[in-house]
Amino acid sequence: MPSIFDQIGGSAAVSAVVDEFYQRVVADPMLRGYFADVDMDKLKAHQRSFVAAALGGPQEYRGKSMDVAHAGLGITAEEFDQVVVHLAGALESCGVDGETIGAIAGALAPLKDQVVQSQAVA
Repeated sequence: MPSIFDQIGGSAAVSAVVDEFYQRVVADPMLRGYFADVDMDKLKAHQRSFVAAALGGPQEYRGKSMDVAHAGLGITAEEFDQVVVHLAGALESCGVDGETIGAIAGALAPLKDQVVQSQAVA
């Protein structure tokens, strides 16, 4: 059975989804502050590698772990969920079917605990 990576169209599809995803995220008032001083070309390259590997593509992700990459950012559960909404929208706009989007969301759900920073109580 082909991987999700192959089912959605391989590297070209992943690249299109990542571009669409970041257009949505950077335009979102809740999220745009996280990207103000970020090298977007570098971030997109990392994201393409991560997504391709996560979807069963031939690439090996060699970036930071999710908890290290997001440490100190103070990302909330609400913000994580909003990112997932934008990813689903980007996938849909690039022609990925609902069942596959659900499978991708399910694969990303365990990352929430690594990305979301527990809120310190003063």
